[in-house]
Amino acid sequence: MGRVYKAEFRDEAVCLALSSGLSRECIAQDLGIGSSTLKTWIRDGQKHDTVVTDATDHTALLRENERLRRENLLLQEERELLKEATQFFASHRL
Repeated sequence: MGRVYKAEFRDEAVCLALSSGLSRECIAQDLGIGSSTLKTWIRDGQKHDTVVTDATDHTALLRENERLRRENLLLQEERELLKEATQFFASHRL
């Protein structure tokens, strides 16, 4: 008998597989499950209409993704500024 996974884990795996844009094999490997297991979960979820395809969840994820991209850009700019400051002070050392 194989390993038993909680329903929440299965649902999150299916949601991730359908919304992330990554390959199912990659997602299955990252989650530590077989790709055939993930495929079965997706098929079962679609058959029983338990797959969440809420548009508001999708737009919330898009907004969060955009916010994180802006934050990442700001952090990269700050890191470059700190690098330049470090080089400046290192070159003016007596």
